[in-house]
This record gives sequence, structure tokens and C-alpha cells, in this order.
Amino acid sequence: MNESHDPNGRRLPRAFAADISTDLTAGRAVELAEVYALDAVSDAERSAIEEYVKTAPEAERESFNERVRQARETLAVAFTAEEEPPADLFGRIVAQLPVNPAAEHHEAQAAQPPAADDLAAARERRDVRRRASGMRNWLIGVAAAAVIALGGVGVGAYMANQNDPLTQVLQAQDVRQATVDVSGGGTATVSISPSKDALVVRMKDVPAPPPGKVYQMWLIPKDGSTPVSQGLMDAEALSKPAVVKGISSAASLGITVEPAGGSSAPTSATVAAAPLST
Repeated sequence: MNESHDPNGRRLPRAFAADISTDLTAGRAVELAEVYALDAVSDAERSAIEEYVKTAPEAERESFNERVRQARETLAVAFTAEEEPPADLFGRIVAQLPVNPAAEHHEAQAAQPPAADDLAAARERRDVRRRASGMRNWLIGVAAAAVIALGGVGVGAYMANQNDPLTQVLQAQDVRQATVDVSGGGTATVSISPSKDALVVRMKDVPAPPPGKVYQMWLIPKDGSTPVSQGLMDAEALSKPAVVKGISSAASLGITVEPAGGSSAPTSATVAAAPLST
């Protein structure tokens, strides 16, 4: 499919189909994330998206949910009441919106008397479908242009930040997943991408660490040397994905329970361990 770009070379939205089901069938669920986050869909379309995402591959589901979260955070930042928007914000947004031929066609037709014959009615139904698709593309354009105008806060429609390690890992061609049990309950899912030399850890149904304790992640080197700390996970961090880089020299990822503030080396047995090599 052809792509268009703004004057700065940044990618603008591609055209959507006239209905959500066609977009889902075409594999555009992740690209619908911003439309979903903006609530620019009907109740039936929202249900269709949610049903699709429920059964989608985990990497696709995580990418969709992450883009929804980032889009909502972008809007929250963009429309914070305490901050005065730039005086030229509206003009900058309008200047970067994609052209909407369907809307222009509708304006031209509006000046003509309403058609009464069957052929005119069929044309009107066709135009309604086109306008629905055009409106969806216009809304996506607004989201994308707002992100551009506000300095690239978050991730807008069709503008997933290619420098975002989370996105890079989850969308990598060679990404593979391993899910391991965590002692005490829950699981840890590790998405591994050798080409990106990184992995993403997602915890599910894992209880919060005991008072005064944190979970600490470690890369266990292949040569048997001392494990290398990769960060801490307290009760709040358990609900968020964690990115670990530089995995090429590691045999596995281990998670231990350590005193608050972490340790320079593991002080307890691992509560979860995931091999990184096949």
C-alpha cells in the first residue's frame, strides 16, 4: 500500500476501509489503536475491535494495548488545563492534515438539489460510506498532526516511535515468547528478539513483593560469571512491561526477591527463570 508523508518526511495515515471488520481482516488492528483510544468508533465497532484483540497473538495484543495507553497519555498531556496551548497550534494541525477528498466531494454535492430517483439514492448511499471512511481518516489525521504539533509527545496514529525499545522488540520479525511460572503465583512472559538484542518482560497475576522487598531482574551470563542487575519491580511496576537490553551474552533471565533498593548480587533463589537461547 502506498504511503504519504508530511513536509518533514514523517509518515501520514494510510486510508482505512469503509468498515472496521475489513480493517481487522486486513491485519490493521494495531493501527486502529488510536481511533479506539479517541473513542472515534461506534459501539459495534468498539466491540468488534475488542473481540479481535482478545484472541490476537500476544505480541499484537500487547502492541495494541501499548499504543492505546500512549495515545491516551498523549491526549492527557496535550489537553492539560493548566497549560496554555501554543497560539498557532490549530493552524499547525490543520496544515498537516491529510487531504480528505470524500469531504470535498460532499461539500460540492451539498450545493445541488437532492436526488429523487433510484440512481441518485444509490449514489448517496455510496457517498455515505465514503464519508464514513473519510471521517475516520480525518480523525486519525487530527491525532497524528496533534502529536507532530506538540513536539512528538507519545505515539500518534501510524507514528509508532521506531526508537521505542518496547515497540522494536514486540514488532521484531524474530520475536519469540516464553512464559514461566513465578513462585508465589502468577506468570512472567518474556518476549525475546535476538536481532534487537533485547527482551520485554510482562508479569501477570504476580503478587506484590513482601513489605520492604522488591523483585529484581538479572541477566545470567553464559560464561557463568556474576549475574548482572537489570532493574527493580515494585508493586506498581508489576503492571507495566519492562525492557531489558544487551541479552546476547546471557543464558537466561532470572528474577529474585531482594531488599528494597535492590542488591549488587542475588541474595535469594530465583522465583522465576526464563532461558534466552533456543
